[in-house]
Amino acid sequence: MEEDRFKQQMRAFDQWKADITQTILHLQEWLDKQQLGSSEITLRLYDAVETLRVDRLTIAFVAEFSRGKTELINAIFFSDYKRRLLPSDAGRTTMCPTELFYDTQEETPYIRLLPIETRLEDSSIADLKRDSSRWTTFSLDINSPDQMAETLQQVVKVKQVSVTEAKRLALYVEENSNGQKQAVVESVEIPQWRHAMISFPHPLLKQGLVVLDTPGLNALGSEPELTLSMLPSAQAVLFVLAADTGVTRSDMDMWQNHIRSCRGDAGIGLVAALNKIDTLWDEIKNQGQVDATIESQCKETARMLGVGPESVFPVSAQKALLAKIRQDHTLLERSRLPLLERFLSDKVVPAKQTIVNNNVVGRVGAVIDDARDTLQVRMQGIEKQLVQLRGLDGTNTDVLQHLVRKTREKQAAFNKKTEHFQSSRRVLAQQAKIIMDALNLTAFDKMIATSRKDMEGSWSTGGLKKGMQLFFDNMRDTMQVVARQADQTYAVVQTVYNKFQEDGTSLGVSPKLFSVKKYTDDFDKLYEEAERFRNSPVTTMTEQSFVVKKFFISLGSHARVIVSKANQDVDNWLKEIMQPLIKQVNESKQQLEQQLETLSKINDSKDSLEGKIKEIEVRQVALEVQINELNALDKALRTPVAAAK
Repeated sequence: MEEDRFKQQMRAFDQWKADITQTILHLQEWLDKQQLGSSEITLRLYDAVETLRVDRLTIAFVAEFSRGKTELINAIFFSDYKRRLLPSDAGRTTMCPTELFYDTQEETPYIRLLPIETRLEDSSIADLKRDSSRWTTFSLDINSPDQMAETLQQVVKVKQVSVTEAKRLALYVEENSNGQKQAVVESVEIPQWRHAMISFPHPLLKQGLVVLDTPGLNALGSEPELTLSMLPSAQAVLFVLAADTGVTRSDMDMWQNHIRSCRGDAGIGLVAALNKIDTLWDEIKNQGQVDATIESQCKETARMLGVGPESVFPVSAQKALLAKIRQDHTLLERSRLPLLERFLSDKVVPAKQTIVNNNVVGRVGAVIDDARDTLQVRMQGIEKQLVQLRGLDGTNTDVLQHLVRKTREKQAAFNKKTEHFQSSRRVLAQQAKIIMDALNLTAFDKMIATSRKDMEGSWSTGGLKKGMQLFFDNMRDTMQVVARQADQTYAVVQTVYNKFQEDGTSLGVSPKLFSVKKYTDDFDKLYEEAERFRNSPVTTMTEQSFVVKKFFISLGSHARVIVSKANQDVDNWLKEIMQPLIKQVNESKQQLEQQLETLSKINDSKDSLEGKIKEIEVRQVALEVQINELNALDKALRTPVAAAK
């Protein structure tokens, strides 16, 4: 079945990451053996391995209530349990955002629940995740499907609270989705939990899959973190609609204000699943007529959402789950779920692999390139030395003495350049301090606090907009400082590189530029998403002060992540920018010393010329072996994921 295709692709992706990890570990051993490593390189390779270890592929399911979203999750990923793993019975819908994953740090499977009352606190969900004591935890017995199913019912738990309490929590809306005033009541039903995290050792989850189940427009509207952070970071977002209701007003609000925007203009990794097509199965019609009705509904859905028909997948999650449990191939095909699963396996997984490849393989590949440059400099030095020695007959003392004298002159000139090199490193240290001060997280936290205080003074739309604009203007100014200082740093480094190549001798390396474009783009996207959130209908219907408070907590948390990443990347760049030159300078220095030593010995003992040539030829062969070994590691690093058949 196509079900197996997605699992095979995930397994292949997981194996690819394991192979890449092993290659990086072998590279570390090889570098140490060849004395080409350093503490900085060891740290870079460790970070790459750690990135692969914690890497996750997240697929988010978003829908209004009663669209069959949780049933679709059960059908795609968890049919092996031969029952509904997640609660999706009629009238029993998921009430809080839920993440399903595998926690490698915990031996016991669990469901961890965040009390709804934490919405009143000045902490983001990301911050609260780092403190397990704030969550209510239940163990899951994977050997007892009944116990698991019963415990997982927690995600649908609700409780009655007063209207006043519901308003404090921003979980009471004065108007319904049709703009009509709600009836006067004394109490309302709200979710018991704010967020749920479920960890258990399902094979797909162990291979790095994370499933995010997000319920309802109100959840997206009152938890800005979902649309500012969680949905944008997912590799795919499945927007689930119901074929029997079509695209409703609340569906469109969710799509326009919280979903389409978070995927960018291209809508990469964003599809709509038109669920419950079995409600269109009409025994009075023939199959062709039924298919025509489904296709018509899909085209209308695509038109309303503003996407191509290929982005709308008609499915019946309930029939698909039943078909998988009963091993009914005919019913599974009729449910049309295999087409959606093919999209996940053929588009989403390869897209994730490309991201990992760019982030991890690119960084490790740079280490290999630097090592290869060093080996090539060594090879060039050996080749020049062999040409020089083979041109001697071992008897011409004047020629030997001339070569010794010229080599000593080169050595003296080279040593003078290294003095300039050391003084330039002091200038670079000053430049680095200016850049790191601009990205200082303590200073950023103070700016966040100041901006929030200013915003709290005016909850009006104009005040909020002004506060947001000032906040992002400050961030753009910060990035401009970083960009300017990075350019100045690069200019200093380029001067040093050029100094060592004034005589026309290329060292085979050049400094690498640092661009802040990625971070400014991230801030621009965050600003656009913040503006959409501020203008969304849900925001205007919810208690304004509460929404602004939660919005700014989420906004500040996400912005801090961007600054922290920029801080780390700049720090790594500053440490790495001179490393290739330092290595090549040391290599050139050693070669001059070896060359001078060889010529001096030949000059002292005329009979040693042939022996020295053979000695250098042995070193040349050994170097060729090293280059071949490094190329083999490079090839293994760049091997793509094996495609599922």
